[in-house]
Amino acid sequence: ADIEAYVDSIVAAGVIPLTVGGDHSITHPILRAVGRERPVGLIHIDAHCDTGGAFGQNRFHHGGPFRNAVLDGVLDPTRTIQIGIRGAAEYFWEFSYESGMTVIHGEDIPFIGIPAIVEKALQIVGDGPTYLSFDIDSLDPAFAPGTGTPEVGGLSTREVLEFLRGLKGVDLVGGDVVEVAPQYDATTNTAQAGAQVLFEILSLMVFSPSNANKPG
Repeated sequence: ADIEAYVDSIVAAGVIPLTVGGDHSITHPILRAVGRERPVGLIHIDAHCDTGGAFGQNRFHHGGPFRNAVLDGVLDPTRTIQIGIRGAAEYFWEFSYESGMTVIHGEDIPFIGIPAIVEKALQIVGDGPTYLSFDIDSLDPAFAPGTGTPEVGGLSTREVLEFLRGLKGVDLVGGDVVEVAPQYDATTNTAQAGAQVLFEILSLMVFSPSNANKPG
């Protein structure tokens, strides 16, 4: 509730929020704020779909923010693309497929190619309002070991930068970088990668129609 209220105030001020996690549970209240007037699309870069159901009695956790956002009516699953998905927990992500999300698995990325994935993402989100969520564990642990749920076989930093730079002109209404855990990385590589991705997303926001259409 505190995150949602704070982001509400940012949105009300006409500012596009860019948030740093924390784990991925923060994205649900952010989406409730940016999607309050209309459901938004989503470009989601991650090792995990994060559309799982409740764990025990708790449905608010880092493995389920996008399921919750769809059920709250603030995220349009047909305008959602999830990129880099991998690992042994595929059965957790049935909601992604059943709700109409587009899922691109990590092992398919070398065969599809980054330019084609950019094109697919642009096709999925169209010219509508879109949120961009980047989980650092989308990167291979060779590039970003400092995270809570690493999965081998991930993206390289070069691939991520190429993809993000292809999104110029998307109508971004918010974004985040989550799941950076520097204590698990003696090299500082994870933090440096996260900082660069934040810069790339911030640069994309400059060219977002939602930003360009603001007075002043």
